Parts: sequence; structure tokens; C-alpha cells
Amino acid sequence: MSSGGGGGGGGGGGGSPNNTEWRFNQTLRNVQGMLKGRSFPGKVLLTRRSEPLSPPEYSPRFENDRDEYEQDEGSPEGKGQASGNTTDSMSAKKSNPPSTSSTSSLPDAQGLVSGARATDSARIAKFTIELSRPAVILDKLRELSWSGVPPYMRPNIWRLLLGYAPPNADRREGVLTRKRLEYVECVSQYYDIPDTERSDEEINMLRQIAVDCPRTVPDVTFFQHPQIQKSLERILYTWAIRHPASGYVQGINDLLTPFLVVFLSEHLHGNMDTWSMENLSLQDISNIEADCYWCLSKFLDGMQDHYTFAQPGIQRLVFRLKELVHRIDGNVPLIQICISPY
Repeated sequence: MSSGGGGGGGGGGGGSPNNTEWRFNQTLRNVQGMLKGRSFPGKVLLTRRSEPLSPPEYSPRFENDRDEYEQDEGSPEGKGQASGNTTDSMSAKKSNPPSTSSTSSLPDAQGLVSGARATDSARIAKFTIELSRPAVILDKLRELSWSGVPPYMRPNIWRLLLGYAPPNADRREGVLTRKRLEYVECVSQYYDIPDTERSDEEINMLRQIAVDCPRTVPDVTFFQHPQIQKSLERILYTWAIRHPASGYVQGINDLLTPFLVVFLSEHLHGNMDTWSMENLSLQDISNIEADCYWCLSKFLDGMQDHYTFAQPGIQRLVFRLKELVHRIDGNVPLIQICISPY
């Protein structure tokens, strides 16, 4: 990127909106702001009821001022500078009285936080109404979930939206019980057998899964628990045996991780650092594994060709992206993307 583009990214003006490089820099700044923790436009942060809702940082100026203050307070040099500059800062305040916009920003932000809390409660009430229906209307639930799902509602909602649990409330428990028993039978048939009954290909696949499981979320201690490692291995191997078109492919273990966390959260509460497998019964572990297996299967059913030879699913998505970009903005230069099947 040229030096002119860098200056435009830093200054906020930088060029005309019709300029491709200016638009790219503007998008980059927006993404960087999101990565720093600012809220998405139109999104509401949903938390557990027991957790306080932290106010979003609406003003970048306040955010920068706070960061500078924390840096000054965090070091001995900063403390000296803070005490030494007190007189200067007071005189600067006298010579530069606060503007009307700066004095009114904080109350406005507090009002926005109150509004966010009210919106949060209203959305939770809508979720509760939808889930309490005798037959959940999946289209409405899907539309409501688009802006996020409260963490404690995710297990039930994920089961419904993935098609694992039926929308009819009177059939739901019976179907889940049957599918969980079916998973146990699959594990007994495919996993709990000696290696002498496996083919060489199956042995190699099991060995690869055993290598990848410790690499799954390696920085989280809980995932290194032997019971969690064994659950990952059982789920992945059973899925791979029942889907021979693709078999096991590296990366599927990472797709399994969110399901495992969500369904564990039904039984283990609080921060993940405090979770303990000793608080789970064998039946709980079996049910969690089964839910993870079936939800992973439903999730991958629509994208299994992403993992077969030559990855036709990914090739198709790249072609659609190329068409979409060309239709929306034909002046944007396209980067040639080559996907190797190996």
C-alpha cells in the first residue's frame, strides 16, 4: 500500500469515497475498531443474567483518553509525570473550557447503555416466547438469533436450528433420547473395537485424530483433560467412519469445539477455568458427546464437499464471491485464488 494510503488511514480523510484505496482503508479502520472490542452496529451484547453488562465504548476519544491514563498510572514514570503535570493540565483546562459535545457525551453514553439493557431484556423475552410454543417456528427463531443468542439458551436453540431436535415440544425429549442411544451404539460398533478389526486406513485415521486432539484449543487447560481428549477422539472417529466420502480431515476438530463448549455449559456453570469433569456423571458425558456428534453431523451435511478431493464446495464459494464482488463493484481488483487439493 502506498504512503498516501497510509496517511489516509491514519487521518480519517485521506481521499475521495470513490477511490478504491480510500474505501479499503475505511473498511480496515472499521474492522480494527471491532477487533478492539467496540460493539457492532445494530448488535446487542447478550450475557448471563448473573453477569453485569459492561457499557460499550461509544466514544473513541474517551477510549483513547482512558488508555493513556492507564498507561501513565501503570508505570513509575507515569506517576511522576502525572503529578508533575497537574499544574499544566489545570491551566490547560482553564484556557480551553470543555465543549458542549464533550460534556454531554458521557450522559448520552449512559442513556445508550440503559437502552441496550432494555433492548437486551426485550430480546430475551422474545426468545422465551418462541421457545415456549408447542411447536417452535424455526424461521422466526432463526431471524431472532441473527443478532446473537443468550449463552444459557444456546444449547436448546442450536439443537433446534440445526435440525437435531424437532420443533414440536411433545416429541423433542423422545427424539433426543433415541438419537443419544443411537450414538452410543455407533461408538460401540465403530470405536470400542480392537485394532485387529480395523483396516489399515482406519488405523491411520484414528492415529491422526489422536494426534490432532491435543492440538485442539491447546491454550485452554480444560481441553487437555484426558476425558475431554477421549470424547473428542470418539466423536471425530465415529463421524469419520460414518462419512467415508471425506473421512477425517484436519480442521474438523476445530469445528467440533464450539459444540462441546456450548453443551458442556448446560452442566458446568461459571468461567471455563473453574470447570471440573468430576462434576459430570457418565450419563451427562454420554449425552454431551451425542449432542456434539449429531450437531456436528448436521452442520457438516451442508458443507461436506468442502473436505472431499479437490474441495469442490470451496471452489464453488470462491466463484460465487467473485461474481458477487463483480456485480457490486466491478472496479475492485480481484485476487486470483488458487486452491490446491493436496
